[in-house]
Amino acid sequence: MPRASHASDQIPDSSAAFAEWVSPHLAVMTSLAARLASDDERDDVVQEALLRAWNKRSQYDSMRGSLRTWLLAITADRARRSRRSARPTGVLADMPMPSRSIEERLDVEGAVSRLPPRQRLAVDCYYFVDLSIAETAAVMRCSPGTVKSTLADARHRLKELLDG
Repeated sequence: MPRASHASDQIPDSSAAFAEWVSPHLAVMTSLAARLASDDERDDVVQEALLRAWNKRSQYDSMRGSLRTWLLAITADRARRSRRSARPTGVLADMPMPSRSIEERLDVEGAVSRLPPRQRLAVDCYYFVDLSIAETAAVMRCSPGTVKSTLADARHRLKELLDG
């Protein structure tokens, strides 16, 4: 049941058409999943995102954003759910951290992983997946101004984390 005249905007009605529809976006979905989920969960996150996209494909509306941002929003949601279900039950966050070496202080990946989830998503989308502010806003389901503010907060927090 197509809604638009562009082939990429038509809602696929078969699994083959769906595969062709999402195929150009698999690399960026995998890249975002790799940023947001653990290595052993990355492929599962992408598979769950594709399954969710298949099940919800009739809800895609090209007037609300591109197929790419719609798929990335689903990927981010699946990664968030994966992280929630994989959280450890211990109280490691309350343990004192040992003094850090210069290498540890300059560990950008480690610092990014310590950001709050919303800041990390903004940083991952904007800096690591190379989305625009508008595309990041679509993935995060917020306004571009909120993305800019979240990125500013994230940069401030990263500076604190990296400066030690």
